[in-house]
Amino acid sequence: MLGIDSRSARGTWTAALVLLGLWLVYLVRSTLFIFMLAVLFAYLLAPLVNLLDRLLPSSRTRIPALALAYVILVGLAVVAGILIGTRVVSQATDLAQKFPATLKGWEASFQSKVPDSLKSELITRSNEFISTLPSLGLKFLALMGNLIYVVIVPVLAFLCLKDGPVVRKHLLGMLTPGPPRKLLDDVLADMDLVLAHYMRALVLLGGTAFTAYGIFLTVLGVPYSILMGVLAGALEFIPMVGPLAAGVIVLVIAGAASGHVVAIVIFIVAFRMFQDYVVSPHLMGHGVELHPLMVLFGVFAGAELAGIAGTFLSVPVLALARVLYLRIYEARQQANAAKLEV
Repeated sequence: MLGIDSRSARGTWTAALVLLGLWLVYLVRSTLFIFMLAVLFAYLLAPLVNLLDRLLPSSRTRIPALALAYVILVGLAVVAGILIGTRVVSQATDLAQKFPATLKGWEASFQSKVPDSLKSELITRSNEFISTLPSLGLKFLALMGNLIYVVIVPVLAFLCLKDGPVVRKHLLGMLTPGPPRKLLDDVLADMDLVLAHYMRALVLLGGTAFTAYGIFLTVLGVPYSILMGVLAGALEFIPMVGPLAAGVIVLVIAGAASGHVVAIVIFIVAFRMFQDYVVSPHLMGHGVELHPLMVLFGVFAGAELAGIAGTFLSVPVLALARVLYLRIYEARQQANAAKLEV
């Protein structure tokens, strides 16, 4: 009547609702980050819970298996804190006290081997980098030390593991049997596989980095080997940027403390080649297949939107988006093929 096309109106309203949804997601990004951490933590514990659920006497609920899994997790955390945490704290304290003097002596010996034309530029750049390390370290520790992550995330993960199958069943029950329901079922199955592979791969990659750095630096006689190993393992959880930052920090601190700069450079290059081209492709498995350019875009875009949290979540979000796109594309291809046959 007013000359407004109904199809255009529906498209406009759909676009407006999508933009409104994206805006609301941006507003509650901190809360969403906590829930996504809980989901990822649940995927990490799922294999242990499933194993205990099979071993324990038959029960109508998974609560006994969940409770036992959390008891085992707390016990492992206490043991790790006693065996590793105390040494990390001791080495970090010693580093804070002795590293400035060690760095000055290393700079003095390094300057004598560098042409005068490069000295000022190298000193300026190194001082700028080193001056940013304390602030970055404080931000990282503040993020890891926030009690809401320590307390709320395991509780939410417990609920995800307990009621996850029920939620999935209700989501599928909202659709009548047919292509849309099958598409949703396939998408949920693929997302489940991708997240499970991704979280287990991250833990194993972090453990590999911790073990390799710790053993090599200990053999080399670096006084902060365990601290550097823990740092390298933790930064492995941040895609691409984290391992690079770990290598630079280890080179600066371990090189200044021990003087074995060449050996450390060779180790870092060899380890990254082994980690990135042998271990990582094998562990990630099917599903997390993203082009490096896409990963870099996701890392920087995530950092712009949500800082460290966005950087950490960039790869799983892109992997899930890829799964959704491929499933929708496959469903449309099958529908078009069916029409042609008819």
